[in-house]
Amino acid sequence: MLEVIDRAPRHESGKTPLLFVHGAWHGAWCWDEHFLDFFAEKGYRSLALSLRGHGKSPPPKFKRFCSIADFVADVASVAEALPEPPIVVGHSLGGYVVQKYLESHEAPAAVLVAPAPQSGIAGFLLRRFQRHPWYTGIELARGRSLRGVGGTPKLARETFFAASAPEDEVRRYTALLGEEYAPKIVIDMLWPNLPKPDRITAPLLVLGADNDVCFTPREVRSTAAAYGTDAEFFSDMSHDMMLDPGWQPVAERMYSWLENRSVTERVNLG
Repeated sequence: MLEVIDRAPRHESGKTPLLFVHGAWHGAWCWDEHFLDFFAEKGYRSLALSLRGHGKSPPPKFKRFCSIADFVADVASVAEALPEPPIVVGHSLGGYVVQKYLESHEAPAAVLVAPAPQSGIAGFLLRRFQRHPWYTGIELARGRSLRGVGGTPKLARETFFAASAPEDEVRRYTALLGEEYAPKIVIDMLWPNLPKPDRITAPLLVLGADNDVCFTPREVRSTAAAYGTDAEFFSDMSHDMMLDPGWQPVAERMYSWLENRSVTERVNLG
């Protein structure tokens, strides 16, 4: 049974539900800090799942053979239990999973937040190796990666958080990060299972952070361009845009985009 955190709005609004998908080393908890309550207060039923082996979701029997397709199936299992197809929101690895999900599943819209590029993660792995060759090389060879990206508050701040993030919050979030054990996922995201933008018709909002050390502005722009849109960037923010001190402008921009999309849909239907 997957962990799903579900926040209902105070009053029925008729708005399409939102389904949030976390990135590597994270879980549903990262959306529960700010975003679920923010959007529930705006009238959206807001759900966040923990992909198998993350958060409080049980790991697969053979963790090393877990694939991107398995994560897509996790998202689909939660989405299909809802009364209507949700708007899907993915961060980092979750943004990659959302792209793959949209190839074969209906969604009225999607938001990619600091997404893993549709062109793959070779650049990310190279940059990690350049920063921390020992941790990156040895740990990846062992099928693990947390020590090289967020095994300590210092590393977690470097990888995920802005300089302005309070130290006590960085320590608390670091304690919640989990290990990644699946080399097949890395392989999927290098070449064999890249997203296919030509199969995706849902409108996308793509958001990036100027100080993201995981995925560069160039990579985020390239991902947005693959879907016929422009990426929007936030200054003084790092990779974890839903947890950094500047999270609220990110949420506000998403809300504005969702509301404008809804108005346009109503006008077109009318």
